[in-house]
Amino acid sequence: MTGPRSAPLLTGLARGASAVGFALGLPVLLFTLWWVLSADSTTIFLPPLRRIVEAFGQVWLSDVFVRDVVPSLRRLATGYAAALVIGVGVGYVVGRWSVVRALTSPILAYFRVLPAPVLIPVLLVAVGIGDATKLIVIVLGAVWPILLNTADGVRAVDQVHLETAAAYRLPSWTRHGLILRAASPQIFAGARQALGISLIVMVVSEMLMSTDGLGFTVIRFQRTFAIPQMWSGVLLLGLLGFALAKVFELVERRALRWHRGATGREESS
Repeated sequence: MTGPRSAPLLTGLARGASAVGFALGLPVLLFTLWWVLSADSTTIFLPPLRRIVEAFGQVWLSDVFVRDVVPSLRRLATGYAAALVIGVGVGYVVGRWSVVRALTSPILAYFRVLPAPVLIPVLLVAVGIGDATKLIVIVLGAVWPILLNTADGVRAVDQVHLETAAAYRLPSWTRHGLILRAASPQIFAGARQALGISLIVMVVSEMLMSTDGLGFTVIRFQRTFAIPQMWSGVLLLGLLGFALAKVFELVERRALRWHRGATGREESS
């Protein structure tokens, strides 16, 4: 028998199992189809998924993970964190003061459409090959969604909230915190886009100007015709992207719980 106290727990478990089923259902189905349809493949460029999975275990469940994947994750985390700090800081200033917005609009409009990999040749000459160049490329690719969404979110803050804070003579740092909190849904929307861009730009930069990292290893396998190993790297990239997206989703859900409650979309955690 289940008592009244266990009912919410059972409901939460059921919802969690349902969410996991929806999240993994389609990937599992596609993986199964890939396994079946590629089982008899004889082409070197599209090997059977069985061989790719075998190569995955041989390559990535070894010291290669520490040597190449860990540096990539470190660059990704550092570049993404820097993009967050710069994007939120500059975006707040641009959104808060109209004079700054008017002065910077042409520059922002130019750089937001400039692909970060285009700057790699310039950075190679100016900075050289090294982690600094890769980090700059990641930051330049990821900062714009965060910056622009932060600016839009700050601009959209209800003026009544600002006037109320001024009427209560709240300290300036408290007002800034209230504005950022009100703009946080759009900030998280930009951060979500930037996470995917960071992963893409990280891989591109490592393919073009690195001697280690996940992107470098994948392109090395391609150049040496180690095709199953190359596909295993592509598979690992997909898994990393999926895992990072899910971790970000959990953080966003926790941080924006107040917003869902205010809009009548509160979910049980």
